[in-house]
Amino acid sequence: MAATVTEPSQLEAPVLSGTDHVELYVGNARQAAYHYRNAFGFDVIAYAGPETGVRDRASYVLQQGKVRLVLTAPLQPEGAIAEHVALHGDGVKSIALRTADAAAAYRAATARGARGVQEPARVEDEHGVLTFASVATYGDTVHTFVERDEYAGVHWPGYREDARVGGGVGLRFIDHTVGNVEKGRMDDWVSFYSEVFGFNVFQEFDEKDIATQYSALRSKVTRDPNTMITFPINEPYVGIKRSQIQEYLDYYRGSGVQHIALHTDDIVSTIGDMKQRGVEFLTAPDAYYDALGPRADGIDEDLDRLRALNILLDRDDDGYLLQIFTRPVADRPTLFFEVIQRKGCKGFGKGNFKALFEAIEREQAARGNL
Repeated sequence: MAATVTEPSQLEAPVLSGTDHVELYVGNARQAAYHYRNAFGFDVIAYAGPETGVRDRASYVLQQGKVRLVLTAPLQPEGAIAEHVALHGDGVKSIALRTADAAAAYRAATARGARGVQEPARVEDEHGVLTFASVATYGDTVHTFVERDEYAGVHWPGYREDARVGGGVGLRFIDHTVGNVEKGRMDDWVSFYSEVFGFNVFQEFDEKDIATQYSALRSKVTRDPNTMITFPINEPYVGIKRSQIQEYLDYYRGSGVQHIALHTDDIVSTIGDMKQRGVEFLTAPDAYYDALGPRADGIDEDLDRLRALNILLDRDDDGYLLQIFTRPVADRPTLFFEVIQRKGCKGFGKGNFKALFEAIEREQAARGNL
């Protein structure tokens, strides 16, 4: 009997084991590392640049809990990194995903419809061997498959250890990473994550859920059912005025990562510390807290303290969550961070969308972009 041949399109979805790191391309990596160390409490753990034999870039690796950020800046005005920064400003280039077999993940992803960017490559040094490969996703963002089971170094061959302590503010892991895409493209990218990665649509919201008198958005939350890696995808909805999603697309010059949500087990302590360190957050009016009503019943935190810190509260059938959003971390109104604590709630703060949108619209109005 002839052996059964598996068609490439029938390959199982890439097997993932979590988020390895997120790499940002920035205009000045040294200054960005200083900011994230002193304001967000990240430790600087590794460095790559001319001193380590890397000629075209400087990169700093930052760690807090399981959150790992890589900040990379170009050393010359030409090249892909410089072009990315010139077009987009500071922003996320790669959401790197951990896997036990990067080559197999790449083969599966490309067979299932992803466009390859970097074929599987092995790099090594005295600490072992690391294998990686990349595929394209929305805009200029890529997913890099990282196989590091045979590598014992601090981050990657070509990096040396660094040791500058940030002190930490209680950030533990990435809860979700949100992408903004052009109007009419949300379902295309949701299908991409379903067909290529086997993700499910966990929740979805439309203009009736996420709207103010001026603007709205649509969003679907895609999730890997095995690892809980979560990628919500937003698109703008045409309202009376320009939405925050369209403002992002205009300034970023296309699709990209809007925000990274970082989990903490004690948001009151984390935000109190971050504010003392100078991190700026969006603010909610007192009327938001006056209208919470039964949503605030039975919470462990003091409501007056939440009000003082501008932390938002929402519930679902499984519990409640607390969340807050930074202002954009660079001059362009694009990338920002969320800090979130979950007390059983599996949602994304649907009850806070209106307050969040209004806070962002106040910022848009101040920029003259509403």
